[in-house]
Amino acid sequence: MLINGKCHCGNIAFELYWTGDPSAIAARACGCSFCTKHGGVWTSHPKSRLRVMLRDPARVTHYEFGTRTATFHICAQCGVPAFVTCEIDGHTHAVVNVNTFENVGAEILRHTPASFDGEDIPARLARRQRNWIADVRIS
Repeated sequence: MLINGKCHCGNIAFELYWTGDPSAIAARACGCSFCTKHGGVWTSHPKSRLRVMLRDPARVTHYEFGTRTATFHICAQCGVPAFVTCEIDGHTHAVVNVNTFENVGAEILRHTPASFDGEDIPARLARRQRNWIADVRIS
């Protein structure tokens, strides 16, 4: 299933080639202060492919906090955090914000809360390597 997504102004756009069950996409609402304040609800499938197109890379800001193991990619024009990346052993993994989806009905999103409190860095990186999108290209 091809999922198209973009920030509000379209500066950050992506194509997500979803290989999971297309009738039930996990939508994890992270409980951290950044995601709560920005409405970040994330999804990924490790066998999916993500192609990100940046119209103007200079209008994309990056934010890291806490463990500094994840980079939020935020459109500086409209303020939408569209995707997050994590570098593990020289390889990029990512999750995307379901609130940026253009062609997916809300009825197939399976919203669940997510909390990673107490997770140490090795466990966090192992979880991301196991669950996040592993085929990521940004242009």
